[in-house]
Amino acid sequence: MEKKVNKTIPQGEDIKKKSIRQLVGTVASAKMQKTVVVAVDKLKLNKKYRKQYKVTKKYKAHDEKGEYKAGDKVIIQETHPMSKGKRWTVVKKI
Repeated sequence: MEKKVNKTIPQGEDIKKKSIRQLVGTVASAKMQKTVVVAVDKLKLNKKYRKQYKVTKKYKAHDEKGEYKAGDKVIIQETHPMSKGKRWTVVKKI
């Protein structure tokens, strides 16, 4: 009797890892301990008038050493939830 191999289920090295999201933004606030607020700007397009406009979203990011200050341009990376609103960590300063 032959052993059947299911080709729909990936085996070993065929499994691809999910890419980790990274965003570039500016530190808006560094008043909390080990946490900074990073403002990320994004351009969106109005469907009717085809005009671009800027949208800003703020993310709370983990800063272990407290080395980033307001106005710094940084890269943040998605991570596991550290608290209710903190799911990002600061990778480096640009």
